[in-house]
Amino acid sequence: MKKLLFLYNAHSGREKIKSKLVKIIDIFAKAGYEITVHPTQAKDDATNTIIADGDRYDTIVVSGGDGTLDEAVKGMITLNKDIPLGYIPAGSTNDFAKTIGISSDMAKAAETVIYGEQFPCDVGTFNDSYFVYIAAFGILTEVSYETKQEFKNVFGHMAYVLEGVRSVGMGNFKPIEMTITVGDRVIKDSFIYGMISNSTSVGGVKSPLFKESQLNDGKFEGIFVRYPEDPTDLNAVLASLIAGEPDPEYMYYFKAGEIHFTSDEPVAWTRDGEAGGSHTEVTIKNLKQAVTIFKPVKKK
Repeated sequence: MKKLLFLYNAHSGREKIKSKLVKIIDIFAKAGYEITVHPTQAKDDATNTIIADGDRYDTIVVSGGDGTLDEAVKGMITLNKDIPLGYIPAGSTNDFAKTIGISSDMAKAAETVIYGEQFPCDVGTFNDSYFVYIAAFGILTEVSYETKQEFKNVFGHMAYVLEGVRSVGMGNFKPIEMTITVGDRVIKDSFIYGMISNSTSVGGVKSPLFKESQLNDGKFEGIFVRYPEDPTDLNAVLASLIAGEPDPEYMYYFKAGEIHFTSDEPVAWTRDGEAGGSHTEVTIKNLKQAVTIFKPVKKK
C-alpha cells in the first residue's frame, strides 16, 4: 500500500481545516493510501518532521498558509528525495496556490494530489533560508493600512501599496540606500520598495507585471521602485504599474537567477509574507525545479 504523510497547521486561515479534515483524509484513503496524520506543533515542525521521517512515504502533503508551505519546502529540499509534495492551501492569501491553479476549496485541493500532475517548481534561497514565491523589502514591510478589495483588484498589489503611501505622505518614509548586483550589472540607488517574485499573484492580487511569470524557468522577476524626489512622481509610478509596463525612469525591472543586495543599514525583508529579518547583505538564488508539486491538469 502507498504511504502518505499529511501535515497540517490547525491554526492557519482561522482554523478552517478543522471542518474539512475528515473529508480530506477520506479522499486520500479512497485513493488507496495508508495515511499518517501529523498536526504541526510549533515553528519548523513541518520541516523537522519531513527531514526525520519523509523518506518513509511515497507522497507528502502539507496544509496551511504560505509560511507552512515554506517549512515543507525547506524540509523537502533538505531531505533530497524524489518524493512529490501536495499542497492544500489554508491561509488568507494563498498566492502560490493561485499561481499554479490549486483550488481554495480544500477538498478539491486534496483531489489534486490524487488526480493532478506533478510539476517541478523553482524555489528561492534567501541567504540560508528558502522562499517559494516572493521576497520583498521597503514600504510593504513597514506600512499597514486599509484598502478596499475593489481597489486592489483594479490597481494590483504594488499599486495599492503606493497609493496608500501617497495618501499617508512620503515624509514618513526613509529612503533605502541599497546596491543591487545582477551578473555584471551594479545598481546603486535609493528605493522605497523592492520585490523578487516567482508568482503571478502577490498579496492576494494578480499583478499585470508578472502575468508571464514561469515557475520552472530558473529565473525570478525583480522590480525595484526608486525613492521619488518629488512625491508627485508617485502618480507616474502608479500609472506605470497599472499598465503593467515598468517605467525605467522610476523603477528597475529584470529577470535573473541570482541577485545580491548590500546596504550600510539593516533592511527589513519579508519572505512569502512572513518576517524575513533585517539584513545588510542578502543573496537570492533560484533553485531551478527543486521541488515537485502536484497541480491540476490543464483542461484541453
